[in-house]
Order: sequence, then C-alpha cells, then structure tokens
Amino acid sequence: MGGGGQDGVEHSSNSEKEREEKPHLEAAEGRLLIRPWQPLWDAGHLMSMLEAGKRLLGRSGRALSLTVIVMRPPTEQLASDVAGHINREEASGLDVRFHHLPFVEPPTDHVLLEEFVQLHAPHVRAAISGLACPVAALVIDFFCTSLLDVSFELAVPAYVYFTSNAAMLAFFLRLPELHEKVTVEFEEMEGAVEIPGMPPVPPSCLPLAVMDKKNPDYTWFVYHGWRFMEADGIIVNTAAELEQSVLAAITDGRCTRGVRAPTLYPIGPVISFNPPPEQQHECVRWLGTQPPASVVLLCFGSGGFFTALQAHEIARGLERSGHRFRWVLRGLPTPTRRAAPMDANLAVLLPKGFLERTKNKGLVWPTRAPQKEILAHAAVGGFVTHGGWNSVLENLWFGVPMAPWPLYAEQHLNAFRLVTYIGVAVAMKVDRKRKNFVEAVELERAVKTLMGGGEEGRKAREKAMEMKAACRKAVEDGGSSYAMLERLSEELRRRGGGGEEVRPRSSSTLSSVFLDT
Repeated sequence: MGGGGQDGVEHSSNSEKEREEKPHLEAAEGRLLIRPWQPLWDAGHLMSMLEAGKRLLGRSGRALSLTVIVMRPPTEQLASDVAGHINREEASGLDVRFHHLPFVEPPTDHVLLEEFVQLHAPHVRAAISGLACPVAALVIDFFCTSLLDVSFELAVPAYVYFTSNAAMLAFFLRLPELHEKVTVEFEEMEGAVEIPGMPPVPPSCLPLAVMDKKNPDYTWFVYHGWRFMEADGIIVNTAAELEQSVLAAITDGRCTRGVRAPTLYPIGPVISFNPPPEQQHECVRWLGTQPPASVVLLCFGSGGFFTALQAHEIARGLERSGHRFRWVLRGLPTPTRRAAPMDANLAVLLPKGFLERTKNKGLVWPTRAPQKEILAHAAVGGFVTHGGWNSVLENLWFGVPMAPWPLYAEQHLNAFRLVTYIGVAVAMKVDRKRKNFVEAVELERAVKTLMGGGEEGRKAREKAMEMKAACRKAVEDGGSSYAMLERLSEELRRRGGGGEEVRPRSSSTLSSVFLDT
C-alpha cells in the first residue's frame, strides 16, 4: 500500500508510450486480465501481481494466458521506471501481454488515485471487450474496486488482488461497521480497536489513511471495504501459517457482521526473485567480509527518506550501538519527483566525521540497493525496516528478525502485528505525532535488543527462523498456499472452460486479465 499523492495523483502508478502487443499464444485456453496499481507510482503492487499471475500460468497447464492492463503515468521519469520492469517481463517468454491504456489527463493538479482510476473505466471496458478470446476473470488491485462495475457490465468474474496482509484486509472489511459505531476520530476513542482474529489494536497503530476522517482517503477506504464484498474472490499475499486466526475470522464472517465474505485465496508469500547477477553488488561483496549474523540492515523501501535531523539521530544511534551496520540512506525528493526519494548527499545528511569513525563497522549506501540479495546473506542478523508488506515477506523468507520503523500507509498496523501477533520483531518507539521521528537513544536500544543476546532478541530470532520454514513450506507442493493456488487455478479454468459460461466464446483461448495503473 502507498500513502499520499505524487506528481498530482495520490496512490498512483506507472506506464509508458503505447506499443503494439505481442502475438498471443493460441495454445492457451483462457486469458486472465490483471489490473494492478503501484502505490506512489512505484512498482511494488505491479511486481507482486505479475508474480502471482505467472504462478497461475505455471499451474494452469497452458489453459490460461495473461493480459496486464496498464494505466499511463503522469511523467516521463515514472514511465521510464515501470517500462524497465515491463520490458524484462516481456522478454521472459511467458504468455504475458501488456495492454497500455490511452493517457487520461487528471482533471486537477491533485486528484485521488480512486478518482483517477474511475476516469479510465471506459478504456478498461473497451480493452476487455476488444479481446479476441473469452475472459476467465478480471483481477484488480484493491484500490481499483470501482472497476468492479466494468466486470458486472461484461459478465466477467472479478477477483481482488490484495497485496497487503490478512490483518489489513480484515480491517478494511470491518471499517464500514467501525465507521458507523465510532463517531469520533480513532485517536480520540476510548479503548482499542477490535479486529477479529487479532489482539486489541491501539488506535495509534491504525493505517495513515483513516487517522483523519475528513480526509477523502478515509471515505475511499470505507468504500473499498464495502466493495470487496462484491468480488467473486479475494487473493491475498499471505500464508495460512502466518495469519491463521485472521483468515478464519474473515471466512467466518466475524469481520463483516455475520455476512459471508468472498472466498479467500491466501497464496503467499508471493515474492519475485531475479536470476543472480553476473557480478555481485558492492553491498553484497562488503557483507562477504563480515562475520555471520553480525550486521544490522537499515532499509526503508522505495518511498523511505529522511531529513538531515533524523539522519543525524540514526547515525548517533548506530555509532553508540557498537554493532556493524549496512544503511541504505535516501535523500529528500525533488519538486519534479515529489515523493520519490533521490540519491542521498551524505555530506549534507550525515554528522561530520561519522563515515570516518565507522568505516570499519558500517557502510552507508546512498542509492537503491538489492534488498533481497542483502537479506539472503549470512552476515545479516537483523533488519530495521519501514515494514512495508513486500519487505516483510522477503524478510520472513530469509528468517531475519526485525525492528519495525513505520513511515506511512498501513505500516503502523504491520509493526504492531510483527511484534505482538507474529513475534518476529522487537518494538521500537516511533513518535507518530513528530512525523514518525525516532530518537538516537531509542534506535540504539532497539539495535542492541535486536542484535544482542537478551531474551527479547533471542525470541524474535527463533520466531523468525520458524516463520522462514513456514513460508517456504506453504508454497511447496502440498503446502497451504500451493493448494490455494491450485484451487484458484481450477476455479478460473472452470469458469472459463465450460463449467460456467462467463461470456460468449469467440475462439478456443481463455484469457485472464490483470489490471494495473
């Protein structure tokens, strides 16, 4: 999930110049349509949805093919960023096609993502109607629920792809009722928020978008909570082993006033792994010179950046902790990139002499870094993270304990879950009223707890290794997510392959359509 708006559009994504589609492989019996969304015009949602789609293709026995409908982004830089991802996918050889919608000019300088999505509805309708083969299903990102109306008009089954976790989904589904019952701002309510399947949640841990009910984001969150109930199913990037009680609560109707929710398909962890590079990244080579489990990684996702004031606090905390570190530090966005961090100017952001004093213990990296490769390295023993769900899943996959530092979106709820519910993290005090500020002394304490020999850190490390085994078992043959993916694949083949007609047949192929902005 993403937070506020960039480049004139809140909660938005990327695309590129129109180009001709690749020839469709006629061996497939159906096409799956995907409509993903990338938060803050970032590729996180896109890559997760694409990986899920490719796994469906692999399980369908060539009965399905995949079309991804992509909205065009508002700037050339953003278009270039996502074009790189799309070019790599198009070269993969799989039956994946990208259909780029015509560019729609936002009506104002600052428009919400959901409003931007609605403007594309006629183009989405035309794209789906224009396919030469029957459509098995439309899979939409969870911020594109207004496009469910298009699926109803075309009599195409629609599934929501929920890139976050089951706890966040449970909150979405519960929100319409909370909206009626909680008449004040959440931070003003007495007691905790009840999310079935979860321990009582402090209001301070709720997602950013619901903390101000006068904000249009809040209204849209309530809207999405209602509309999820209209989908034929909800595909969730989680595993039963990670969130069993929450998944059960949703299935039992405890989040939806006793009304049965759409069928859940927890198929995660859905993580995209690239082939190993020919040459190791400099950060990975540096890790090769460090002892096992001795380095704490600090990395804050594609949207994470800090002011000089906060960077100075981090530097002091790390230096006083005495532990080895690898810190990915990004600079503030420029007016042209807005929320997209820039490469950091370390001379401006770091205290004088810090790099020299810590050169034998730490490495500060001022630009993007290969997070998965770093987490996979044996030298990494802890992770200070913003707690975005993609990063959390990558971290659990490699069994690294965490200290969450939430910055935006649903990350405060994620942090609460990681510490209280799953137990793979140590708590860190984050001052939400000061824009998620963390004092040097608190970071020092958290790093020492995470990396040291105390009871709290030991329990987090043990639980992280337990979750590593559970995540890998879930996606293996016979695992819970493997079985759910098979169930979903069979459902799509049934809907489009004769068990249930969804639209008139025009050829022998069946298409699945994934939607993305």
